[in-house]
Amino acid sequence: MKKRITLLPDHVANQIAAGEVIQRPASVVKELLENAVDAGSKTIKLIIKDAGKTLIQVVDDGAGINSKDINLAFERHATSKINIAEDLFALTTKGFRGEALASIAAITHVEIHTRTSKDEVSNCVKIEGNKVVDENFSTHPIGTSIAVKSLFYNIPARRNFLKSDNVELRHIIDEFHRIGLAHPMIKFLFYNNGNEIFDLPSSNLRKRILDIFGNKLDNLMVPIEETTSLTKLNGFILKPSHAKKTKGQQFFFVNNRFIRSSFLHHAVCSAFEGLLKQGYHPSYFLQLDLDPKTIDINIHPTKTEIKFEDEQSLYAILRSSIKHSLGIFQVTPTIDFEHNQTLEVPYSFKDKAPSPPPIEVNSSFNPFVENVSLPISKNKQWEGLYSELKIESNLVSKSLDPLLKVPQTTRVFQLFSKYIVCPLQTSMLLIDQNRAHQRVLYERFLKEITTKKCVSQQLLFPKEILLNSNQQIQLEQSKEILDSLGFQFELKSKQLIELTGAPEDCPIDEIENIIENILSKNEDSFDEHHFSHADRVSKLLAKNLAIKSGDLLKSEEQQSLLDDFFGCKETTVSPFNKQIFISLEKGEVEQKLN
Repeated sequence: MKKRITLLPDHVANQIAAGEVIQRPASVVKELLENAVDAGSKTIKLIIKDAGKTLIQVVDDGAGINSKDINLAFERHATSKINIAEDLFALTTKGFRGEALASIAAITHVEIHTRTSKDEVSNCVKIEGNKVVDENFSTHPIGTSIAVKSLFYNIPARRNFLKSDNVELRHIIDEFHRIGLAHPMIKFLFYNNGNEIFDLPSSNLRKRILDIFGNKLDNLMVPIEETTSLTKLNGFILKPSHAKKTKGQQFFFVNNRFIRSSFLHHAVCSAFEGLLKQGYHPSYFLQLDLDPKTIDINIHPTKTEIKFEDEQSLYAILRSSIKHSLGIFQVTPTIDFEHNQTLEVPYSFKDKAPSPPPIEVNSSFNPFVENVSLPISKNKQWEGLYSELKIESNLVSKSLDPLLKVPQTTRVFQLFSKYIVCPLQTSMLLIDQNRAHQRVLYERFLKEITTKKCVSQQLLFPKEILLNSNQQIQLEQSKEILDSLGFQFELKSKQLIELTGAPEDCPIDEIENIIENILSKNEDSFDEHHFSHADRVSKLLAKNLAIKSGDLLKSEEQQSLLDDFFGCKETTVSPFNKQIFISLEKGEVEQKLN
């Protein structure tokens, strides 16, 4: 028998509503920072403990909350930012649904101190699970301080789904970056477990970008500015030389609100067409100012998705503006169809007269004598030509199907500069060289981290690497692992390290890029799927250092790779769970030829 329909209790309804708005500590940070911005604050301080699981506190010097409205502010659908439905199409503020504070209060312990310019003292209210447990006065200055403690204390199942402190902290930093970049005129401070992470003074967008991501971007930034009847576009793109394989520094802001838009992202990528390597992504910080009537931001609880009235025109404006700026700043390559470099005479040969080619004559050659032997030097050349084809190897793999009998002597060769073909008695293996090498390096790096036995190469010229605030956090967490892998460095200052050693197989010109990748957060939540931080670093290094598809390998290099690969504990999948090889049976080949 079906149950009767009943109304949910208020506390249950509030917890369900909270789940839509508050998904993790970063969600709380976003809502509180946006409220502080809407209050007209000039300085905003964010304080975090245990990645927000224990404490999230935001202190601002904004307008404060009227003493008569404090309790009402924590009720659902209570807001001062809209009055009628038409106001949704004239929004200039962040929060407007009236759900944020109510959702936060439903699943945490909240303590708020707030004071307006008309109040002589501040008002303090403590709330637990949407119930007011204490009301009093305090001595807080003009503005608001709101502390959120014990996140998901009454929903342990949700708390158990939170990731590690490292991952949750990265999500918080993401939200902090977005708010900070959208409002460069506001001063922001960020403290994590008592340590200062960011101190962002009031500035302009360019300076704010450099304060967050480091001064190394200064020479890479290309300004974008365009004003039309539809929108005002301004911001910066980074030169194609800074493009990365991960979707990193990509920021769209519409009316000072961070948004995600795959459609607009495609417009940016199309402007970079022909300038980026396959698989690389451009970086950008772009602000669009639009008439609020032409957009709808009320389509998602997190308000990061926007519906545009005329997105096709925005696409065209964005694409053409970026292409124009790339051309003005001479980022795009110049093409001269009338110039042919192959016809140029090298400078060193400019005044030299051509010399006739030398002619070698074999005086012992007789066309009427059979089995004429070539000179010894010629024979050796021909022997050397064919010697590479004579390769013997023993391929042994525990993970291969026992029915696959590997011959004691076999010949391997490369196919399409991507695969290594290994013939067997009744079949042949087609092995992806990139994935196979990833597996070899991944297992080797994991072993070195565990045993702390690695070979390090000393750099003839030490490299200085400038770190941004986020990378400084990661350096503290990764130092022991980096030492185990053979990276040797000295901390010159809070933002500068001097690298003096690196793993043996690490190319010198790639070291700086690899270090930055290890210390940078991954925008695709790539690291949430790792077993540990050591696992993440090992995978990242293996991906960066592995032989690439398209690399030509000599016969001995092919053989060496296979020997190492078949010595791995796991040979079926790469570190990223992609199939490494396939087996093509003799019967399959014969069937296709019939």
